[in-house]
Amino acid sequence: MARVAARGRLFETWTDEPWVIDGASVRVAIVCFERKDITDTPRIDGHVVKAIGPDLTGDSEIGTPLRLSENTEISFIGTQKNGPFDIPGDVARRWIAMPKNPNGRPNSDVVRPWTNGSGVVRRDEGRWIIDFGTNMPERDAALYEAPFEYVVKNVKPTRVNLRRAWHKTKWWLHGDPRPALRRAIAGKNRFIATPLVSTHRIFVWLPSVKIPENTVIVIARDDDTSFGILQSRFHELWTLRFCTWLGVGNDPRYTPSTTFETFPFPEGLAPNIPAKAYEKDPRAIAIAAAAKQLDELRRNWLNPSDLVKIEPEVVPGYPDRILPRSPAVELELKKRTLTNLYNERPAWLANAHRDLDAAVAAAYGWPTDIAEDDALARLLELNRARAGAEQPPAKTMPTPKAAPVKPVQSKAKKPKAERRPRA
Repeated sequence: MARVAARGRLFETWTDEPWVIDGASVRVAIVCFERKDITDTPRIDGHVVKAIGPDLTGDSEIGTPLRLSENTEISFIGTQKNGPFDIPGDVARRWIAMPKNPNGRPNSDVVRPWTNGSGVVRRDEGRWIIDFGTNMPERDAALYEAPFEYVVKNVKPTRVNLRRAWHKTKWWLHGDPRPALRRAIAGKNRFIATPLVSTHRIFVWLPSVKIPENTVIVIARDDDTSFGILQSRFHELWTLRFCTWLGVGNDPRYTPSTTFETFPFPEGLAPNIPAKAYEKDPRAIAIAAAAKQLDELRRNWLNPSDLVKIEPEVVPGYPDRILPRSPAVELELKKRTLTNLYNERPAWLANAHRDLDAAVAAAYGWPTDIAEDDALARLLELNRARAGAEQPPAKTMPTPKAAPVKPVQSKAKKPKAERRPRA
């Protein structure tokens, strides 16, 4: 609404309304605007405010934060399949155990563990995916016999009649295999992940061999300091202030462009700085220690050693399998999800987050008990300062010569009819 607010004046809005048609999973904002010279009392959801900002809040001074170059090419939306490429784990393991293909290569080249947003905050279902990369030619893909035959039978019929040229002509490849994402995590053993839409803003570590779906947001960092900053309440405040909202439950949606690329990290700990450069920084060390402690406590709660058994995966170097010790235990483990954990928020979890928040606050140079509004205001100030420093100085343009004025015959103008506010 920034363009509308610049030309006119927002005077009334209902920020979050269900759509009127039964069964439509849609919520809307209704906005009324007018000329700047009209002085209707501004209201948000029926409450009088001083002014309505472009973000439809009562603070017209905040506006929208700007993207920071230090945060670019770090966060990505996961791959988009556009077809039933995912397979059960037992099928994947059977293919991997097969003899090598005519090209002398194993099926493990093109069969990898896979997860979606639900798998991040619930129990991982242990699904795998057929993945021929970003540009493998069809004739090369066909050399992996069992996976290719599966794609021919199950994926190709769903793709050949689609409108997008890539989907039709590259039917054995994912609809969007995200080459930039793959380049960003290449050489890393792990990356940070969070669900695109989630009630709680939770970040986890995923092994780099796992393919994330497009309901997962990937942060291409592998250091505990970055993980801790993102999992702090300060980043959560930022995401809730500048995210979008989705679904009947109106859950917050983590959009990389507005919630990650705009977020100002503590000075010297930005995502474009190699972790090696700040590994001896006391601030980074404190954040990393608190983040590791939080992550370890959560993993211990999710998979207690007396309830699970660990088995090595069929591919050397892949993450171990976590299996229940009995059917009864399996029922108990289904209750142990990050969503349920954060719904309950036991004392030990709150304490671990408090330690992490204190370390991150110290990295910013803020008091540990800083109020949320104050922290958000300071983050906005940092965003504007860094974005302003990135802008090139304005060029001084020569003043153009005035064109000669031609005499114009005067014409009487009819009075304009009074304009009604547009809704």
